[in-house]
Amino acid sequence: MAFFGRAGKAILKSLQRLHVDPMAVYGTNCIKFADGDEDESKPFLTRELHIVQPKLIVAMGEATVGFLNSIEFPLADVVAFKPGELQRFTATVEVLVVPDIDTSLDEAPAKTQFWNAFKPLGQWWAELPPY
Repeated sequence: MAFFGRAGKAILKSLQRLHVDPMAVYGTNCIKFADGDEDESKPFLTRELHIVQPKLIVAMGEATVGFLNSIEFPLADVVAFKPGELQRFTATVEVLVVPDIDTSLDEAPAKTQFWNAFKPLGQWWAELPPY
């Protein structure tokens, strides 16, 4: 189960509000091992992106954006930390940057910032051709 705990419930609730099918969403973590080293995890995320071939990556938090850039994915553009803005990652993949969900749940203004940055996902989803 990709979405669990308080943050997972908030993500699922947000997907429902945007009418995004949660079964079409693949969740993952950048760091793949408990007490994991970033350098050990980079090849795993790179391989995962090649296998899953996402159309959109939602990068949650500035550290995630930095990690995504650090894997130096082939033919990828550098992603800027600009919450709420869709950015080109590769010719076939876009990135939506949002604040870190874990830190956004504790205060109302932070929740609002997360939600406002996450909302473009609904429009992106609505414009996808039927599968």
